[in-house]
Amino acid sequence: MDLDFSDEQLLLRDTVRELCAKHVPLDTVRALENDPERLPDDFWKQAGLLGLHGMRLPEEHGGTDMTLLDAALVYAEFGRALVPSPHFAGTVLAGRVLAAAGSAEQRQRWLPRIASGAGVFTVAWLEPDRSCGPKGVRARAVPGPGSDGGYRLSGVKRHVPYARSSERVLVLARDEGTGEVVFLLVDPAAEGVRLTQQLTMASDTQYRVEFEDVFVPEEAVVRGGWQVWDAVMHDAVVLLAAQAVGAARRTLEFTVEYALTRRQFDKPLGAFQAIAHYLADAVTAIDGAEALVWEAAWARDAGRSTSRLAPMAKLFACDTFRDMTATAQQVFGGNGFTVEFDTQLYFRRAKQWQMAWWDARYLEELVAAQVLDAAPELKTGVSCRS
Repeated sequence: MDLDFSDEQLLLRDTVRELCAKHVPLDTVRALENDPERLPDDFWKQAGLLGLHGMRLPEEHGGTDMTLLDAALVYAEFGRALVPSPHFAGTVLAGRVLAAAGSAEQRQRWLPRIASGAGVFTVAWLEPDRSCGPKGVRARAVPGPGSDGGYRLSGVKRHVPYARSSERVLVLARDEGTGEVVFLLVDPAAEGVRLTQQLTMASDTQYRVEFEDVFVPEEAVVRGGWQVWDAVMHDAVVLLAAQAVGAARRTLEFTVEYALTRRQFDKPLGAFQAIAHYLADAVTAIDGAEALVWEAAWARDAGRSTSRLAPMAKLFACDTFRDMTATAQQVFGGNGFTVEFDTQLYFRRAKQWQMAWWDARYLEELVAAQVLDAAPELKTGVSCRS
């Protein structure tokens, strides 16, 4: 078993790390916290020149069709730098849904804009007090009268990243006629759409989006069903896991540096056994999470099922990141809670990333479903996909 990366992969990793260090330093991350609209413009432009906006999109539409393992390397660097951008919602989610289920006209119109970074897209998926599964999609898409098609959309979505900055919002809704999940491309400035910024633990840019009888023409309807969303999300959570691992690794690095330079009782903090054991446990967990992420990405590229590996990767990686930042707070003491130190930036995002997109409970249900399916005598009859 060879876990070394190729020279090309190492070059990709180093290039993205340099990009993030130059265009999204932590001072920029701080400056963009709770900003209702702004993006890191220099980073966004340079990422487009490097082909990162199209990294998981088809080459015929301007993408680079990057493997999931290569994309995971990119997202590990995004995590190290805590990059604030709509890249995940636009390229990884909306772009992949359009590539998988969009019509030829939709792909030709929208994918080049996403791949170049010219168009910012986001996804409106989660609803108040609803589950992460298909039954959680309750926004009403009422078929329009006559032969023109289209829908009238009503409902509420929350935790929609960069909604005000986006050209289109990809909305998951329930077709009132067929009961199937459909994707609707909605202009956030359209009549009947109301945006309310939500303040979050991570101080990122999220919105509550309300739709009141919003007309969506047929050309803006993407018909793919929940199966498309589920497949896209299984790839996407591997990248979120890579992001968490990258952030955990960076947290470990600056915590070790602090333990070596901060002195108490005439010796560095790291010389105390309790601190040293904390850090030993942390590096062991991070190495394990990293290996799980690389395995999930490799399995996907090899054409193997990731129905178990993908949710396992996000669950364990996000838990590890959360634990690492808690350890960092212990090592830094009171300094870790002050805004001048970087520790709190990572600490707040660790909890946010645990809850975002597929939360821990849903991830555990997905893994449990795979375990029970593999051992029929252990089945409990509980549905893990509601």
